[in-house]
Amino acid sequence: MQKKFSLNHPIIEESFKIIDEEIGSHNLSLLEYQIVRRVIHSTADFEFLDLLRFSPKSIDNGINFLSSRTPIITDVTMVKQGIINLVSKTFKNPIITAIENTPYALPGKTRTETGLLECYQQYPQGIYVIGNAPTALVALCQQIQEKKLKPSLIIGVPVGFVSVLESKKMLAEIYVPHILVDGRKGGSSVAAAIVNALLVLAWEGKA
Repeated sequence: MQKKFSLNHPIIEESFKIIDEEIGSHNLSLLEYQIVRRVIHSTADFEFLDLLRFSPKSIDNGINFLSSRTPIITDVTMVKQGIINLVSKTFKNPIITAIENTPYALPGKTRTETGLLECYQQYPQGIYVIGNAPTALVALCQQIQEKKLKPSLIIGVPVGFVSVLESKKMLAEIYVPHILVDGRKGGSSVAAAIVNALLVLAWEGKA
């Protein structure tokens, strides 16, 4: 595969330089920092330097499975829209959005949660990216515990107040490679930034 162009716009590279200068020294690994820096670029929030958590093999799995065109399952359309540009320029992974995957909600569940459960039946080894719906992340973790089918990677960064902390705690306790954000912060832009950072790492062969 020929890689004749940079995936980062010059303005992004200039922003990275500013972020590097403001952060200075840190304790993250090289690959962890590439991801954290892109999240900070997307949010202008330097607190993410201390909030992102990477389980063992999470970055390696993200790089390897993205480059092998593993399907990416997002909870909402905003995450899909945030990654579709880089996906189309790199490995062209199928992108499936849970809320678009079903026209209905099961009793007692949200439409996003229902769609994500259906996606899990179809793509149990996919890359799951949750930026908005903590109930969907809870449902996914419960299904993994019950069925023992492990996704390649879970990016669990829902934002908000209801069920957010509980969903992230569940994710931290299951034996699946994952990237999460401590506390209530997160969101679709954070989720997309993490995927985009992994895509760049995979494309540039930095694994």
